[in-house]
Amino acid sequence: MSSEEDLMADAWAAALEEQAKTEAQPAVLEEFDSDAPISAEERRKLDTILDIPVTISMEVGRSQISIRNLLQLNQGSVVELDRVAGEPLDVLVNGTLIAHGEVVVVNDKFGIRLTDVISQTERIKKLK
Repeated sequence: MSSEEDLMADAWAAALEEQAKTEAQPAVLEEFDSDAPISAEERRKLDTILDIPVTISMEVGRSQISIRNLLQLNQGSVVELDRVAGEPLDVLVNGTLIAHGEVVVVNDKFGIRLTDVISQTERIKKLK
């Protein structure tokens, strides 16, 4: 590895170490009973589901503009968003809000530190 890659790896390691020091709350999985045996068929189905790719995205904010104004946008145009600077970003998985977080930068790469994870119950309510 080059010295730049070493610095990047060290920076990410430091960020992960800092994250590990913070108290994390365990997720409550109400549907799963840890004492219930899982059959081989159920394990196979679960493994299949766990391999399904999902799209995770971070949303800074939104804005509605008319098509007339959209067509007038060019390089250097500024679009005002519905968020205040410093407000947490939304973390979406396949378009469903699952958490809020803050942007972190490590060696010119963006990342997100989760600050609040939406409860499983709330996520299910939003799907209905």
